[in-house]
Amino acid sequence: KGINLLLIAALSFFISCQPEDGFENNGLTATDVDASFTITPVEGKINTYTLEAQAKDVSSSLWNKGSGLYKGKMTEEISLPDAGTYTITHVAIGKGGKTATASKEVTVATSDPAKGNLVKGGSFATAADQANWKKVIYNVGADWTYSANGATVNGGHAGIYQAIDVVKDKEYTIDMTVSGGASTNMWFEVYAGKADPAVTSGDYSDGGAVMGLNTWGGCGNTAVSGDLSSIGCVKNAKKDAISNVVKFDITGKIYLMIRCGGGIAAGGLTIKNVALRGK
Repeated sequence: KGINLLLIAALSFFISCQPEDGFENNGLTATDVDASFTITPVEGKINTYTLEAQAKDVSSSLWNKGSGLYKGKMTEEISLPDAGTYTITHVAIGKGGKTATASKEVTVATSDPAKGNLVKGGSFATAADQANWKKVIYNVGADWTYSANGATVNGGHAGIYQAIDVVKDKEYTIDMTVSGGASTNMWFEVYAGKADPAVTSGDYSDGGAVMGLNTWGGCGNTAVSGDLSSIGCVKNAKKDAISNVVKFDITGKIYLMIRCGGGIAAGGLTIKNVALRGK
């Protein structure tokens, strides 16, 4: 439940990207930073919580709800649709780059029936999970490998996919946890299309990309760790904006396709906690 090396690298990246006059050159360094925060259920919303950090001597906040650090606000609203116990971590950044960390647990008693995960085997943890996914290998040497840690892509251009039944005009969200080192000339894209990847010639692009990483777009060229919805920089083609929300003009089968290529980081990019849920 601690912050792993990738998260430490991510924290270092966030701090290093601050303007020089924001920390080193302002002549002030905080001697004590308070990272305490509260967790409050949001009235009228199922399994939704407000995280509120105390703001005194804190210039910015990083949050982790179990899938990696992301830069947020002092007051964040989060959704935890699945039953379970979650460790929420807040990293407070004060003057001079001084940091402090605080964690709290929140227990979700009952899963939200409207936001159940339609993806099967999104953890990739067991052989039964992994059997729900099919591969498309675009070049020799590329592959996805599965383990209890997730699905890892390496060696070039390859995709994995599965069919999912959806309802016409209903809104859904797509997300997953992504981790890996710095890549070069790499793209990582998520699609939700009607075309079957098994019979699609060329690169899969049906419906346009929903989300992803792209080193030319400014993400993935440093170490990554967190929810793709928070760390991605690929625009949703249907919305021309960063958004993980999708809807469909059919009731029936669509295909969730995840593909990656280019100069993937040494050790590959690993995904887990893949989810497609009702919004």
